[in-house]
Amino acid sequence: MKVLVADKFEEAGLYALREGGCEVVYEPSLEGDLLRDALSRTGAAVLIVRSTKVTEPMMDATRSLNLIVRSGAGVNTIDTKAASMRSILVANCPGKNAIAVAELTFALILALDRRIVDNVVDLRRGVWNKKEYSVARGLKGRTLGVLGLGPIGQAVVQRAHAFEMPVIAWSRSLTPAAAKAMGLLSYATPAEVAAHCDILSIHLPAAPETKNIVSADVLNRLRLGSFLINTSRADVLDHKALAIAVKEKSLRVGLDVYPNEPAGGDGEFKDALVQAGGVIYGTHHIGASTDQAQAAIAEETVRIVTTYMRTGRVENCVNLCARSAARYVVVVRHRNRPGVLAHTLGAIRAAGINVEEMENVICEGAKAACAQIKLTARPSETVLAQIQTGHEHVLGVSVFSVAD
Repeated sequence: MKVLVADKFEEAGLYALREGGCEVVYEPSLEGDLLRDALSRTGAAVLIVRSTKVTEPMMDATRSLNLIVRSGAGVNTIDTKAASMRSILVANCPGKNAIAVAELTFALILALDRRIVDNVVDLRRGVWNKKEYSVARGLKGRTLGVLGLGPIGQAVVQRAHAFEMPVIAWSRSLTPAAAKAMGLLSYATPAEVAAHCDILSIHLPAAPETKNIVSADVLNRLRLGSFLINTSRADVLDHKALAIAVKEKSLRVGLDVYPNEPAGGDGEFKDALVQAGGVIYGTHHIGASTDQAQAAIAEETVRIVTTYMRTGRVENCVNLCARSAARYVVVVRHRNRPGVLAHTLGAIRAAGINVEEMENVICEGAKAACAQIKLTARPSETVLAQIQTGHEHVLGVSVFSVAD
């Protein structure tokens, strides 16, 4: 199986892919038209990317692409809707960068509290200003508000406890039992968390339902001089509202993600908020960029690709239908012989019924099998009888309703 790796990737991961039987094409600087042309030229079945955008025209350039693996958590750089329309599966590596992002989150919090960046800039300019920089609040006892409690949010909570910080949080999936187990208080909305915290840290995925979820209303609930940290995705934060809140509430802001990041690893970058003055610190979208995180992500990427090659199953697939239109399942017990499934599917097709899902399980000894075929409508008794009697190797036919 041919695999195109279009971003920088761990050498150990490339070696593992080759050892696993993959033909690896490693071209780590591909993007835009170059990536589109490479997909067409190589005929790769699998594409591995990190931050490179994967667009609809790229998918149209090839008929061989079956799987796109994002070596990281977020898939907002991949047009998953276009992939789904072309039956191209998309997978990611959730949780593997959690520790790295949590560490950067606290690096930004500490930097804001001690104004580390301004200290360094003045020292490099030959300016000694101990009086100015001796003013800091400290973290112990200050309340950390966390939005989103996936693997990264949970890692941040654990580190906050080490700093003796009370933690409050909001997450759609947070239950009272889970909140108690994590040692935090839960609130019903992001705005309520903002109103009761000293530092607000965002750990939400990019999705239609989270776009600008940290809105002007949320930001206006923050106390004067509060800290805001975003190491998740730029889309979840209303940057225009943040620019206003920074001035009106003297917020200190630490960002690792921005609305208009350069497409590649380097390039010109301008952001009005970063350049607006005040205590606003930023890093270059490096949350997952530690050796430990990249090794874990590479290992998970290799596992996804090799599992797909061996079984056809895609682990961590993000664009599977949540619930198909299937309402009935036909179970066909049969001898493991050629033509049985073709006969069965032919009868279903002739009845004008669509097959939504199908699995054929081979029984021990490989002499018999059981096909489970999920359908949009119930076959008539005539069709079921045709399946039962129309092929000598069909042993039995049953039909059931699919549970809601």
